[in-house]
Amino acid sequence: MDILAQVLDRVRLGGTLLFHFELGHPWNLALPARPYALFHYLSRGSATLALDQGQELHMTAGDFVVITRGEPHLIYSDRRTVPLPIPDLGRLPGRLGVVRHGGNAQPLSTMICGNFTVERPSRGSVLELLPPLLLLKPAEDGEWLEAILQRMVSESAFARPGQDVALSRLTEVLFVEVLRSWIKSLNSGEGGWLGAMADPHIGPALQLIHERPDRPWTLGDLGLSVGLGRSAFSARFTKLVGQSMYRYLIARRMAEAAFLLEASDEGIARIATRVGYETTAAFSKLFQRHHGLSPGRYRAVRRSDGGRGSEGVVEAEVAD
Repeated sequence: MDILAQVLDRVRLGGTLLFHFELGHPWNLALPARPYALFHYLSRGSATLALDQGQELHMTAGDFVVITRGEPHLIYSDRRTVPLPIPDLGRLPGRLGVVRHGGNAQPLSTMICGNFTVERPSRGSVLELLPPLLLLKPAEDGEWLEAILQRMVSESAFARPGQDVALSRLTEVLFVEVLRSWIKSLNSGEGGWLGAMADPHIGPALQLIHERPDRPWTLGDLGLSVGLGRSAFSARFTKLVGQSMYRYLIARRMAEAAFLLEASDEGIARIATRVGYETTAAFSKLFQRHHGLSPGRYRAVRRSDGGRGSEGVVEAEVAD
């Protein structure tokens, strides 16, 4: 099982390009808060990106930045310039076009902006594991990035049948490549379960949990399966994943249950069994604590809103 592929497939990742900018110095763009991740690819020139909290990032040609929480931010060549609010910009449906902004002075910059969306958001999702501001610098094998983005620009240039689907698929590929590059850059203990997948002991343990979340896994069982003693396995798992094995197992079970409630017509008792609980009552109580809704209510809400999510989700309070 490819854990990352399974997770990305189940959250229904999508997205598209929003704007293609040609910018003459001085320029300043203001982007408001968004309910999705935003990305910016600076193909030429230089810029500074500033979050509301004060964090600043200097960008040079080839840099790719993801604002994973959709926080409001500025991108500029000169902060003293009055910012142009992006919501005031319009474009024809189905056509990306080029937005020209700023002065006539050098340096000239070109930038592509878009978004990543998740139709089935869940706690502990891939986007939540990423840092609030993710920067990828140009790499020797980085031709893929410009190739995908240029293909997206080409696809957006003129309205054609299936355009939205094509852009969404290209965005999925882009996001997977971004994740691969970020994971490759991680040091030991970084990136939660994404980073831990590469560990020779914890990676196989995660694989077992994802393949069989219904099994009554113990620290001893999993440790033995991957060649570690109970204590050593427990410490290593918590250090690399960022939470205990039992907490991760419960979160995995609740994610699987949520997916089955939305995507299948199986009864709640059957789903409880499939994720490792002998009684519906025990499963329902834990599901309520984890997702903030009973299983039946969760199914009804998710189906009524097309899988976009529901209000009232609370933090789980599961004892290790």
